[in-house]
Amino acid sequence: MGGTFDPIHHGHLVTAEEALVQFNLDRVVFMPTGRPATKLDQPVTEPEHRYLMTVLATAANPDFEVSRLEIDRPGVTYTVDTLDSLAREYGPSAELFFITGADAVWEILTWKDADRVADLATFIAATRPGYDLAAARAEHEAAASTFRIEYIEVPALAISSTDIRHRVAEKRPIRYLTPEPVVSYIRKTGLYRGVV
Repeated sequence: MGGTFDPIHHGHLVTAEEALVQFNLDRVVFMPTGRPATKLDQPVTEPEHRYLMTVLATAANPDFEVSRLEIDRPGVTYTVDTLDSLAREYGPSAELFFITGADAVWEILTWKDADRVADLATFIAATRPGYDLAAARAEHEAAASTFRIEYIEVPALAISSTDIRHRVAEKRPIRYLTPEPVVSYIRKTGLYRGVV
């Protein structure tokens, strides 16, 4: 499960757990981006902070782990490089899945080496109740892309990392939007206080 995780929140965790169960995955590896290619023009919190918050948020779940792969890799982060590394690490018998939001699925067609990305992983697109799955599947088929995309429905959680950052800057509560250890980490480090 790739993401900026700036910060990680319950929506990410619920999505990961749902994918784990529905697809009978061995584990979910959270992959905080190092220097995300899609956000080069936006401010992003230091990778180490985002990595540590992800570790804190996932520590209680033995089926979750957090990787430093993208955090430690120099340069811009591209999914194709990450999937290539994971394919080498886990070997040819491993089946890789990439968990993302359904709204982001169509962006993958524009990613660096998209055809290679399609060969390396099946995409799990997380949707909210009310999302038109039939229309999404029809659109995917009409695009005739080589991407394998599965859809899962997760409970509607109106939580976003952007909103959490703004709430901190505005001195509004974030408790119950993200795990308590992440709330404490944000308070102790002073993250997001200047964001608006």
